[in-house]
Amino acid sequence: MPAPIIPLDSNKDDHDDLVFLDEQPVPPLAIAPRSVWRVMIIDDDEDVHSTTTFALGNLEMQHRPLEFVHAYSAGQARELLKHEDDIAVILLDVVMEQDDAGLHLVRYIRETLKMTDVRIILRTGQPGYAPEIDAIRDYDINDYKTKSELTRIKLFTTVTAAIRSYEQIRSISNSRRGLDQIVHASTQLMALHGVQNFSAGVLAQIADLLGIRADGLLCVQEMLDNGGKELLVSACTGSFSGLPHSALCGLQNPRVMAAIEHTLAQRRNVYAHDYATLYFAGKASRDAAAYLVLPRPLSAIDESLLEVFCSNVAVGLDNVELVSHLHNAAFYDQLSKLPNRTRLVEILDAALAGPARDDATLALVDLDHFAETNDALGHQFGDSLLIAVAGRLQTQLGPQLTVARLGGDIFCVLGDSSQVNPAKILALFQAPFCIDGQDVQLSATLGLVRLGEHAGTGADALKDADIALKRAKSQQRAGHFYFSRSMGIEIRERVRMMHALRTAFSQDQLFVVYQPQIDLTTRRPVGAEALLRWQTPDGKFISPDRFIPIAEYSGIIIDLGEWVLRTACRELVLLREQGHRNFVMSVNVSQVQFRHPLFLEMLRVALEETQAPPEFIELEITESMAMEEPDLLIKMLWQIKQTGVSIAIDDFGTGFSSLSYLQRLQVDRLKIDRAFVTEITGSARGSSIAEMVIQLGRNLGLAVIAEGVEDERQAQILQALGCPMAQGFLFARPMTATALSTWLNNEALQGAA
Repeated sequence: MPAPIIPLDSNKDDHDDLVFLDEQPVPPLAIAPRSVWRVMIIDDDEDVHSTTTFALGNLEMQHRPLEFVHAYSAGQARELLKHEDDIAVILLDVVMEQDDAGLHLVRYIRETLKMTDVRIILRTGQPGYAPEIDAIRDYDINDYKTKSELTRIKLFTTVTAAIRSYEQIRSISNSRRGLDQIVHASTQLMALHGVQNFSAGVLAQIADLLGIRADGLLCVQEMLDNGGKELLVSACTGSFSGLPHSALCGLQNPRVMAAIEHTLAQRRNVYAHDYATLYFAGKASRDAAAYLVLPRPLSAIDESLLEVFCSNVAVGLDNVELVSHLHNAAFYDQLSKLPNRTRLVEILDAALAGPARDDATLALVDLDHFAETNDALGHQFGDSLLIAVAGRLQTQLGPQLTVARLGGDIFCVLGDSSQVNPAKILALFQAPFCIDGQDVQLSATLGLVRLGEHAGTGADALKDADIALKRAKSQQRAGHFYFSRSMGIEIRERVRMMHALRTAFSQDQLFVVYQPQIDLTTRRPVGAEALLRWQTPDGKFISPDRFIPIAEYSGIIIDLGEWVLRTACRELVLLREQGHRNFVMSVNVSQVQFRHPLFLEMLRVALEETQAPPEFIELEITESMAMEEPDLLIKMLWQIKQTGVSIAIDDFGTGFSSLSYLQRLQVDRLKIDRAFVTEITGSARGSSIAEMVIQLGRNLGLAVIAEGVEDERQAQILQALGCPMAQGFLFARPMTATALSTWLNNEALQGAA
């Protein structure tokens, strides 16, 4: 443990985390041999201890010198505080051994040691870290500063204020009524949200503390863009009621204005026989002051109570302003100042849970062709236009409706159905918007939801309104459409795709292509995988990932699967007639198709009618199919094997098959998924999984084939690992039956040469 820090010579210039800016130094006071104020410094940085004692070591506060007690960790502080009962102020680092070590120590001081008088000032070297308001309230934290803002003067001021608070608390310890009221007032104030509510609460609590009628106002000092300052009325009561929340200069009472300005200039409370002005120190020059009309002069104990109260309120006011700023950023659009999507969902949830839902309507308002206007005239012009639209919606529709901005050029209106009327809203866009002297004509398209017909959450209602908006935009601009339950995106897409798929199947838009499978040693084709494709009349291809799930969901896959199997069998027969006698045809089988009670019969009929040799037909099932109901699958595969057809497991390695079941399934081939083939040359773990599958196949006596081989390096590695076969773009892309026949014949000729 480092030795206790001795105060440094006052002439030495020292700078560290406590960045002491160039200021006029506080003149040192003569130290007389009398009682001291004991200040504990708790920080894991030795330099913080030295700079703090350097800044304060030779100064007096309240006519007493300071004596420092040092702790370099939360644990050491706990041990010291067990035996120290006259600490006036604790300067405590928030982040020490852990991010919240400081707050845990505060809880220990307040709750375990019951040290309620000591003043605690939190410090941190991390500007972005701030204690939660609950912590400030519950643990009686008296101030919070970042180390970078604690110049010597500010450190002196902060500690002096804390010592004054400590002295006052000790001196009025017999007046528990006042202290209890301060604690109660602080708790009540911390529960208030917003600066104005907090300010009004301050005035009410002061009056309650003094036992008088609340009559006064509270002002907050704001910085102007030009560097000046302006006092804004934040709360008013009594004879000042009705004052607008605007600049104090509008107050027609020069005496009150002069008293408040004097208190701010003096940075202290001022007490007169018929009024008091109270000072609340804030951060970044955002000080506040209150003017209170007094029916009687205050007693000394009243003044002491107010000093303590004001010290607590100053911290609370700072943090309420911070929370208000964060709340506004989280729940309000920064451009239009309207509620944003997050806040709107909260409002919608409340509306859906309340009695007014049956008569409420939600409307999304989408500005037509706004992007073109924004691009042509610039984003600054576009922002001004959005602000103008927000203003017109608010002022013309009235305060009884909620107007929000969801982002971009989409606004929202929520309220009674009689007022959220499409014609009324669209009529607001008939008059042009004047931006920078230029008239801009806009139109809008609406998507609406009647909340009485909606059964979901607020977020769901927004999605439904968006569906209705898309429908309105697809029909015509500057129109509107109400959502109905049949308009869900997923349902509409499924229905559309299902009908299109049935039509495509009946009109021969679906066809089978074949991707050759290659012997890696001879580089000769040994088989092909039959793959289903869909090409629309306009030449576009629909991905199997889109239409296969729809086919399975609708049951079309049963007929489709049978057609693909018969087509592949017929192609195999034709290829055998052309001399490709040892060619194997692989056909994918869907899980829905495989579970159909007539699948086995369909397979037997297809083999019989096409006369395809079953020993050259392979059915591919996915590993996920093998994982589900394995006992039933084992029985089904046994029956299939009786036809002479072989079985392959596709995408092997992507699931979690049990090896014991794998042996019982009696499959013939494992297919290495393309993802593991890609990893052979593109991943740090390289060929580990592919090698494992190849070794597993060898141990179980199963054939192995790799799919998705796209470059020679992959082929060489697979061959070196013992993989006998592969397919992929390196060898051939999927091709039509005619192209496959030509390709195979050319391969045969090259092999003969």
